[in-house]
Amino acid sequence: MVFVECQRGVVGDLSVLPALAEAAQPALRTMGRLAAGARARGVLVAHLTYFPLAGRRSENTRAPLTRATSATEAWHPAHPAYEIVAEIGVGPDDLLLPRHQGISPVHHTEVLTILRNMGIDEVVVAGVSTNLAIPLTAVGAVDEDFAVTVPTDATVGTPQTHHESMLRHTLAFVARLATTDELLAEWSAAS
Repeated sequence: MVFVECQRGVVGDLSVLPALAEAAQPALRTMGRLAAGARARGVLVAHLTYFPLAGRRSENTRAPLTRATSATEAWHPAHPAYEIVAEIGVGPDDLLLPRHQGISPVHHTEVLTILRNMGIDEVVVAGVSTNLAIPLTAVGAVDEDFAVTVPTDATVGTPQTHHESMLRHTLAFVARLATTDELLAEWSAAS
């Protein structure tokens, strides 16, 4: 169970992307239920987080998105914007896997290697956003031969019509789409 960038500085009260944070509010409770259900059923929960290093020198600023989020320069592991939102929280056995560069949560990171070395070959990708990070994570994982599921009600993108289009016309080609209730029922049946 992988949550992408569910940090206070992204989808919470300290967001550098206010429209995304606003869109995420209704889904955060569902994401929290998914996280709690995963933990209760022995499914590993990992948080793919972001903070730049060396005054943002770890990332390029060519993309409009990275230029627009320059406030992340102050982020570090003790900064409140780096924290996982309370609705999801961090369990004692959860993994925190930070990245310091790029838009993709898995490109040029150790995430997929760590999961593979743990014997994992299936991932559920939730969080934000279906605009970029969720499809990039799903495609990166599929390219590395992971089976991927995207919970449609525990992912967010903006605007809502684009989110729905990305699920139907992009993510459905690389991942299995399911709801949180379907995943929780599957995990219950398997345990």
